[in-house]
Amino acid sequence: MSDLPEIAAQWGANGPVQLIAERENAVYKILRDGTPMALRLHRAGYQSEAAILSELRWMQRLEEAGFACPKPLAQTDGSLLARLADGRFVSVITWVEGTPIGAMDSAGDTNVTSHCDLYHQLGRLLAQLHNTSDGIKTDDLTRAAWDLPGLLGKSPFWGRFWDNPSLSTGEKKFMLYTQQTAHAHLKAMKGADFGLIHADALQENVFHTKTGLTLIDFDDAGFGYRGYDLGVCLSQHYAARHLNDLIAAVAEGYGALRNAPTTDEIKFFLMLRGLASCGWVIARQPKKSPVHRRYAERALHLAHQWLTTS
Repeated sequence: MSDLPEIAAQWGANGPVQLIAERENAVYKILRDGTPMALRLHRAGYQSEAAILSELRWMQRLEEAGFACPKPLAQTDGSLLARLADGRFVSVITWVEGTPIGAMDSAGDTNVTSHCDLYHQLGRLLAQLHNTSDGIKTDDLTRAAWDLPGLLGKSPFWGRFWDNPSLSTGEKKFMLYTQQTAHAHLKAMKGADFGLIHADALQENVFHTKTGLTLIDFDDAGFGYRGYDLGVCLSQHYAARHLNDLIAAVAEGYGALRNAPTTDEIKFFLMLRGLASCGWVIARQPKKSPVHRRYAERALHLAHQWLTTS
């Protein structure tokens, strides 16, 4: 966007504007007197103004409580959001110096021991997130719900995964059966830990920094099952031979600070992430894109695995 330098100036930026990533949101690196900041151009139509402000307030309270995440930065007039003429929103957060623990399409560390050690740390980080969230004010926040309807209802938050265009007629029937069976299973899961979750702790959203692991990108965060966070962080490794070891490592790290879901529960939430992503891709890729099939095959694999082993 040609007017980005002018927008960035509202946060006191006075240097070049550099595109870093263009995924759900476009992220730019901007400078204020040489200090880097991250400018986010929010995807049109995904999150409302109230939801984005709630995300920023949650991050601010988490950071103030000592949790490792970026901190929202205010404009010169004190506000956290700028609205563009086309209706999109812009926010700015502190820059995280570090490197992601893995790339979007990477299987991760091939050394099983070090990979499990890393995911033990990640499990601990997610427990810290949930513990910190339970200790701060959250009743004024408006965020999406990763609850029963949001994950497995007639119109899930990320879309009707059984309508993925790459599914055959038989596969669609199988997906609908999975949706119904999983819905009944989750509905019967009494006393499941529920509260604010990140909902997108993928490799590219967890950074190695000088002080340890830091969690970024709270765009999908909302109120949901805590076990879903553990399932999400494992979803890029669903085909790894040492998946069970990673599950054990995440659960052990999480369990050091908070009551951890069982292995079976984590595998269930891992499947739910596969289903959700199969719906997520529908609105974000052309109908004939091969990407649809990649997400569908992961969902089918995880669904078959859960249905035949649970």
